[in-house]
Amino acid sequence: MADHGERPAGIAGEMTDVGHRLHARVYYADTDFSGVVYHARYLEFFERGRSDFLRLAGVHHTELADGKHGERLVWVVRKMAIEFKAPAKIDDILTIDTRTAEISGARIFMDQELKRGDDVLVTARVEAAIVGEGGRPRRFPKEWISAFMPGREA
Repeated sequence: MADHGERPAGIAGEMTDVGHRLHARVYYADTDFSGVVYHARYLEFFERGRSDFLRLAGVHHTELADGKHGERLVWVVRKMAIEFKAPAKIDDILTIDTRTAEISGARIFMDQELKRGDDVLVTARVEAAIVGEGGRPRRFPKEWISAFMPGREA
């Protein structure tokens, strides 16, 4: 297996029965002047969750960019719907749960929850795709389906 600068599983989170779980602390830099997480920072927490999900599922950004799949590929977020339910605050320990809801051709739909303990603070529905060098969508490799959707075969 190639070295991709992978972090120990504890830092990259863990795969679960339904997807991926990552823990993160809220730092001062994540907050506004009141000690509450600034709304745009939630995008970064969700991005970390998706990135580490991909990493632990065996899909590495560096391999995609290096053309391992026949051409250089990149991930793009096409759409994201976010619902803010309650604020996270400085020093909170957050849990970011990510699961794949559906894969359809070139698109993947992921559901994410950001929680403090058992309290759901923010949810997101993300539509993403992989695109080739010319910006055209590419179908997901069949072998990724079981990695992204535990319990479903390619």
